[in-house]
Amino acid sequence: MAIAKAERLMNLALCLLGTRRPLSKRELRESIEAYLEAGSDDSFNRMFERDKDDLRELGLVIETVENLDGDVGYLARRDSNRLPPITLDAEEAAALGLAAKVWQQARLAGAASGALQKLRAAGLPEEMDPYGAHSALEPRIPAHEASFEPLMLACRDRRPVVFDYRKATAARPEQRHVEPWALECWRGHWYLAGWDRDRGAERVFRLSRITGKVRARAGKYTADVPDVVTVRETVASWAGESADRTARIRLRAGAGYPLRAKAGSVRELGDGWDELEIPYGHGLDAWLVEFGPDVVVLEPAELRADVVDRLRAVAKG
Repeated sequence: MAIAKAERLMNLALCLLGTRRPLSKRELRESIEAYLEAGSDDSFNRMFERDKDDLRELGLVIETVENLDGDVGYLARRDSNRLPPITLDAEEAAALGLAAKVWQQARLAGAASGALQKLRAAGLPEEMDPYGAHSALEPRIPAHEASFEPLMLACRDRRPVVFDYRKATAARPEQRHVEPWALECWRGHWYLAGWDRDRGAERVFRLSRITGKVRARAGKYTADVPDVVTVRETVASWAGESADRTARIRLRAGAGYPLRAKAGSVRELGDGWDELEIPYGHGLDAWLVEFGPDVVVLEPAELRADVVDRLRAVAKG
């Protein structure tokens, strides 16, 4: 939903909930700035009827009342639009409290803080309060990339985006036209899953490799959004998490600690080199290229060839 329309619907709902008597169309138009800017009466009437229907679809009970002057008025009685009390057990309250603390971005901090205040008012136990003085839980989801917020909004609003993206094996960034589906954090890095229009296929992008601004584009999605977006599984396969084979590499001593952490065996070769056996899965060639001259692939031959091809592509760029 566009921000302007969401604000207009919110203003209309507040007017209808805040009045003690039915308000006519004329009174509502004079009270809401967006309606004053609607132009002709016909344009306003169409906009108002759409907004009223949208609010009813969202669950707001709007009554239509004919007043003494014969005009039609509208109001939303508070007793007809009041939710039943929400009760949480200790575990549920603690889980929601932790979720409120996770987000550290300024745009979300206010909403999280307000939600936590309501949890406290509902009886969140002090020992389960994640902001409490004795809490040992310090959850964080850092999002330092400038592209995080515009991509988060694009995923929410289902808006296509354009951005420049530099692959690990490329010397220069390329422009990508993407229909964003979901953002997910995996091992300290944020990834975007979506439909790459230029390649006509699903792709996953690491936010730290997005350069420049993320620009939103008008229009609808051209591909269906899947019910389940497997961001972590895709990234894990790149890193060899789902590997079913073994690769043998030479690694410079004192380098490549992420590779050493995955190694099944490590053998010192001397002359400043070690030999490692590591899991081999889809995307391992791209990962090895990131270590540059500190890695030499010994076997299998197909992995060695893939790494050499990627290095040559970088050199030509």
